Amino acid sequence: MTQQDIARMTGVSQATVSLVLNGRDDGSVRIAPETRERVLGAIRSTGYVADPVARRLAARHNRIIGVFTYEPVFPAGTGDFYHPFLVGIEESAERLGCDLLLLTSAPVTDGRRRIFHDDNRLRLADGCVLLGRSLDRDELGRLVAEGQPFVSVGRRDDAGGPVPYVGADYAAATADVVRRALDAGHTRLAYLGQGAGPESHTDRFAGYRAALDAAGLPTRHEPTDRSPADLLDTLLDTGVTAVVVEEYADGVALAAAAAERGRTVPADLSILALGDPTRPTTSDLEFTGFRIPRREMGWQAVEVLTGLLAGVPGTVTQRLLPCQPVDGVTLLPPRH
Repeated sequence: MTQQDIARMTGVSQATVSLVLNGRDDGSVRIAPETRERVLGAIRSTGYVADPVARRLAARHNRIIGVFTYEPVFPAGTGDFYHPFLVGIEESAERLGCDLLLLTSAPVTDGRRRIFHDDNRLRLADGCVLLGRSLDRDELGRLVAEGQPFVSVGRRDDAGGPVPYVGADYAAATADVVRRALDAGHTRLAYLGQGAGPESHTDRFAGYRAALDAAGLPTRHEPTDRSPADLLDTLLDTGVTAVVVEEYADGVALAAAAAERGRTVPADLSILALGDPTRPTTSDLEFTGFRIPRREMGWQAVEVLTGLLAGVPGTVTQRLLPCQPVDGVTLLPPRH
């Protein structure tokens, strides 16, 4: 359905349809109330959607914000990692009087959703919030190069230019966790996780390494490609007294393996978790570490995007939010 179709249905010119859509008359041209209502009735009955970004409805925004997710974020159960992000996005959009458009038509190519495809509908929204642990570098570069208004939830490296984002300050939060272990007397620590790949992983590992470098201690990195039992044996046999886990669920598995071997956490091994669970897991332990400001990140991502769309001077387009320390019960001084 196009403006020309609406014009033919109502017996008016395409210019008249455009003026009605823009909500104004064109200088000396006056539109009769009955003509305006006839055009609006045709628009309502056909479900016509204008080309909002190309035409901007005479420099006005639609107040529609797109949300594109690289990873499945529904169903959003109470323990779902992405749920607080979505809550923050929704609350911020509601406060600003904007509607949300969840872009779900993107095809999956090579196991990944793609923003750009033959029928991509980014232009239906004024701008877009990108959500996912790892974003496609080529697509980020194209968004930047084409000047598409968007904001990433999570810090992103430059992609041919600065990428607007609202992220968590994982480097500072992780360094703080390591210092808490050092203050408790631990000098033999290990990092369990990828430590590379997505920015959220590299930032955590950078904070871990910086804190140990400042203390003059060696950096030890353990990948997660072994069973929790084998990993536990290696850590204990080499004298590690505290392990920093990139993924909360890995900490749960390590604690379970310790219990099966008659070991206790944190008496035999302190475990510190770098954030909230990103995959389903349960534990009676409250891990020492930090919580990610997920709801606030979603909220501020919408705030940044609308600031960019409105051209608000001084809008800070790259923000890192502090994480909330969690005392927990999984950190004790090492046994000597």
